[in-house]
Amino acid sequence: MKRPAIAVTGLGMITPVGTTTDTTWDGVLAGRSPARTVPELDGCAVDFACTVSGIDLDDAVGGRTAFRMGRYVKFAVLAAREAVADAGLDPARWDGARVAVVVGTSSGGSAGLTEQAVALERRGPEATSPSGILLTIPNMPAAEIAIRMKATGPSLAPCTACSSGVTALSVARDLLTLGRCDIAIAGATESIVFPVAMTGLARSGAAAPRDGDPARLCRPFAADRAGLVMGEGAAVMVLERAGEARARGAAPRALITGVGETTDAHHPTSPHPSGDIARAAVDAALRDAGWRAEDVGHVNAHGTATPQGDATEAALIGRAYPHRPPVTAPKGVLGHCMGAAGAIETGLTILTLQHGLIPPIANLDAPAPWFDIDCVTKTPRELPVRRAVSHSFGFGGQNAVIALQAP
Repeated sequence: MKRPAIAVTGLGMITPVGTTTDTTWDGVLAGRSPARTVPELDGCAVDFACTVSGIDLDDAVGGRTAFRMGRYVKFAVLAAREAVADAGLDPARWDGARVAVVVGTSSGGSAGLTEQAVALERRGPEATSPSGILLTIPNMPAAEIAIRMKATGPSLAPCTACSSGVTALSVARDLLTLGRCDIAIAGATESIVFPVAMTGLARSGAAAPRDGDPARLCRPFAADRAGLVMGEGAAVMVLERAGEARARGAAPRALITGVGETTDAHHPTSPHPSGDIARAAVDAALRDAGWRAEDVGHVNAHGTATPQGDATEAALIGRAYPHRPPVTAPKGVLGHCMGAAGAIETGLTILTLQHGLIPPIANLDAPAPWFDIDCVTKTPRELPVRRAVSHSFGFGGQNAVIALQAP
């Protein structure tokens, strides 16, 4: 079946460096991490993270329903609101039955579940929230967006660990291709900066150890990289069939031209050391897009700053794109936003296509000398880019690559 071109007509973001798309873009271009000590993590081995700040989430969400939403749900609602407005759409005027919502998350409301468990243990059943279950289940971001947008089409909540954002965009694209909706609100959200999750991250060995200024700890592709720093946030996009978007006068931000997804089937946390299965996801995305490797003008790398993960990805990039396109890795600035990372980084790749600027990798002067990749460092690189890819790799061996093109 020939796929129709799928356009991204709206984009909304909330991240540790900005509460909108524009402020996030400015923060990522600045190349400085906001990582800091988090008081709520006092006593944890990992007591620092990149967190969303400068906004009262309850006030921003508005109404009388914020009490029933976990932090990650509020992020998604705000990002979706911005995306729909950016697309020039009015939910009061669309056919809600033809609008789908696909919003992924990795850990869902695990923070809310933990809070309720502590309340139950310490103070008994009456101390728990009547909305406790709503604070935990992972489909609530999609559900709350659907309620607010009067979207009565399919509502889905993919979970593929750190690849959840790209998986959500891929599913939304398929729904549009199959004619099951005319508009898809798609993306991902995450907020797990709380003691249980951060302790688990430390125990897994994936986190950067506390060593000086938290803002300097995440160093993707550096020779002395030591692990990831946690982030949080959301990105949501409005997708439409490109022909129909243009017919209503919309100006697409970008086109989704290909997606490739594979599973390492190797280990719950470690990538396959050969990188071959992740490379297969790259190849599948390029085939889907109808591109050759040399057509790729920019790579947004997963780049977590973990020793094994970055080594595997750097080798993959060197093999898959021998013409050495410029590489960035936003987690140096944003931290690892887990399930939301793929959606956020897709959004940033779209902004690179629009503005001809590739953000620098924070805390990196030059990549490890044994990595044959062209990393953008210190300042943004001005470069007209027509075609780009974004990588997302997750626990469980999840690999997802999305190919994006300027309209």
